[in-house]
Amino acid sequence: MRRADRLMQIVQLLRDGALHRAGDIATVTGVSLRTIYRDMETLATSGVPIEGERGIGYRVTAAITLPPLNLSMTEIEALHLGLSAVGETEDTELSQAARSLLSKLDAVLPEDRSRAPDGYGFAIYPFADAARGFQHLPLIRQAIRTRQKLRIALNDKLRTVRPLQLDYWGRLWTCVVWCETSRDFAEVRVDQITDIATLPGLFVDEDGKSLRDFNAMRAKTQQD
Repeated sequence: MRRADRLMQIVQLLRDGALHRAGDIATVTGVSLRTIYRDMETLATSGVPIEGERGIGYRVTAAITLPPLNLSMTEIEALHLGLSAVGETEDTELSQAARSLLSKLDAVLPEDRSRAPDGYGFAIYPFADAARGFQHLPLIRQAIRTRQKLRIALNDKLRTVRPLQLDYWGRLWTCVVWCETSRDFAEVRVDQITDIATLPGLFVDEDGKSLRDFNAMRAKTQQD
């Protein structure tokens, strides 16, 4: 398993908000305890809102606090979206200002998430290409609202999916979908989508294919 895939698996394990011991995560992912410690450091540096420490456990937090403001993950997402858009502009002054502002925001985040190296954007290695998915977000959001199917190119393969929910993990976006190609649920990293298009026609909730079914399946897996 590639390291980026393992890190995504860890994020999915931690997303229930419960405390997970490093040893248990190591068992699930099939790597050493030392590797898990390094992975947690990398995820925190990448902006994923993780709290915890060695010997106690780790979990993904629901919100990020910026004194004196309490910001939700959606509000933090909006900040990064805006800064990324401005940072990509050809206006040098505005681009530099966006990078400077993002650095200042990162500097006042809680300590376990303020250790980002120089640079800006949605993610640091190993999710360094996460900003590439920024262009797809408006279309995916609209498709979720209007219940439209999407055709996406993922890992050089075309898939027809029903987008169900967008999730944000500290500069990394994933989309829960029902994949009509594989006939199963999937959590797609938006930055890995190389092409996307809206298909004609709408979809309706069907047994075994809805977000409710996905959440029930995930809850059962976590209990097991």
